Amino acid sequence: MSATLTVVGLGSGNPDRLTLGIIKKLKAASAVYVRTAEHPVMKALEELEIASQSFDYLYESLSSFPEVYEAITAKLIEEAACLPDGTEIVYAVPGHPMVAESAVSLLRGRCPETGIKLEILGGESFLDEAFVRLGFDPIEGFQLLDASGIRSSQLQPELHTLIGQVYDSFTASETKLCLMELYPPEYEVIVGHALGVEGEEQIDRVPLFELDRLTGYGNLSLVYVPANRAETARRRSFARLHEIVDILRSPEGCPWDREQTHESLRKNLIEETYEVLETIDEDDPDHMKEELGDLLLQIMLHAQMEEELGTFNVYDVIEGLNDKLIFRHPHVFGDTEAGNAEEALKNWEGMKAEEKRRKGLKPEAESALSGVPRDLPALMKAYKLQKKASKVGFDWDNVRDVLAKIREEADELQEAIENGASAEEQMLELGDLLFAAANAARFIDADPEEALARTNRKFVSRFQYIEQRLLSQGTKIQDSSLEQMEALWQEAKLEERKL
Repeated sequence: MSATLTVVGLGSGNPDRLTLGIIKKLKAASAVYVRTAEHPVMKALEELEIASQSFDYLYESLSSFPEVYEAITAKLIEEAACLPDGTEIVYAVPGHPMVAESAVSLLRGRCPETGIKLEILGGESFLDEAFVRLGFDPIEGFQLLDASGIRSSQLQPELHTLIGQVYDSFTASETKLCLMELYPPEYEVIVGHALGVEGEEQIDRVPLFELDRLTGYGNLSLVYVPANRAETARRRSFARLHEIVDILRSPEGCPWDREQTHESLRKNLIEETYEVLETIDEDDPDHMKEELGDLLLQIMLHAQMEEELGTFNVYDVIEGLNDKLIFRHPHVFGDTEAGNAEEALKNWEGMKAEEKRRKGLKPEAESALSGVPRDLPALMKAYKLQKKASKVGFDWDNVRDVLAKIREEADELQEAIENGASAEEQMLELGDLLFAAANAARFIDADPEEALARTNRKFVSRFQYIEQRLLSQGTKIQDSSLEQMEALWQEAKLEERKL
């Protein structure tokens, strides 16, 4: 048998708030342990002649909070197991035992496994003081977050937000950076130190950007972010985007949006994709931001149509993507190794094949060319088909053979033209030439779409140079000779080299 382990809360800091029952427990205990002696109530315990041992030394000797809480849990279980049945040891924590006390959570899981009886007695939480001193009602919507692990994805501006465990300026700085992802720098936040403790309480109201410039952070510090239910506060949230698209498709929404189908929006999805590509080519971040938004809208609309049918919604899409990314990156989220991009791609392909097997498919029975989208642009599709074929050994030995094939296909096209072959035959010969040229791109590790896009841009730039030079001479391009245009073309090439 073993002793009973009782966890009690010492409240938020005001010794007058200690309950009589907790004081009796502390006095009757065989041993009293406290998480930290850095708490205003400790002075009152000394006056009551209640001896205790603190775990402050663990904070100094261990490198992380999880290690500290593991060590506290192990020590308490060890001590309780050594004492006889009928005795009791008490573990006292600041505030309430069930609020922001990781060691208590560990004890609740492990004490039953070791046969130790665990009891938990409440105490006034720092939340109680916060509600009173900061003046908000949690029923309006409230969330409690831990500064040591805060993430922007947790933030909900429409809720009152309390952030505890703000121990120092560094933690305050990390909290500020996280909050500024959703809140404006000037948004007023409130910092509370030792709330409810006479002579020690301090409450400061500051704009968010000054949060880490304050002093006085410690064990009894917290940050309060008042609820912001203004429309501007939701503009950066994905939930608001989902809501807007839902409204647009609703009977009270936009007539045009309501009429759209997957088929009617097909061309829009393609066009928006190419507009994003254009911003990438132009290296224009502001324009890219806008065009990525337009592309995201297309995804949202397609997902919304399926949500209306009850098949899936955009959050199902996100869940599937998250699962896929984790599953296909075992070298990041698992135990597999990948020292370079080639090994990472090999892992990706291996896990992709495993996904198919789990779905009852047999990847080994599929064509080596499967997996290439049917509606890819022809040049890109040629490139991907050739890459697929090369993986099973159907490939040229070197780029010289590819270049010889290009010359062969060019000769065959010329022959078809000179012999007056049908338009269909000439087109097929042209396709063979383009297919061979795409193969050359793979051998020199170049994307044929990107290569041709660059040439297109170069052609546009040089042609517009000709137009501008002719206009400066008072001549329209339609009225100029081929010789004039060729001379200006060469001039444009020289200007490019100077840049």
